[in-house]
Amino acid sequence: MRCRARRPARLGAAAARPDGLVWLLYGDGSAAFSIAEFDTMVRHRIPVIAVVGNDGAWTQIARGQRDMLGDAVGTELRRTDYERVAEGYGGVGLRIEHPDEIDTVLATAKEEAAVGRPVLVNALIGTTSFRDGSISL
Repeated sequence: MRCRARRPARLGAAAARPDGLVWLLYGDGSAAFSIAEFDTMVRHRIPVIAVVGNDGAWTQIARGQRDMLGDAVGTELRRTDYERVAEGYGGVGLRIEHPDEIDTVLATAKEEAAVGRPVLVNALIGTTSFRDGSISL
């Protein structure tokens, strides 16, 4: 597959290392911006495993916004079923709701990727105070 510079880096990494396993870790806010690339990955049989940490918010932005403006308006999201969106593009969609499902779901993701299918794991996560006080650019 020929990769163009405007394609996300995961496609380039998968094309450059066709025998490797490419993982993509991102939040639900960024997933919404690039999930349409599952169509490309399905058509070209690019077996990326994408794991979405879904906390239902643009948390990185909300932290600073709440501190500076006193309001998190516009940063709250739905807990979208991103696994279903990936399935709509022809990929494999999996979901993690409880920590005891992690090993089983990731094993399934690896099995599906091994036969050339892109996989999206929608991991429902909670919110924490991790990174409070940090600066987001």
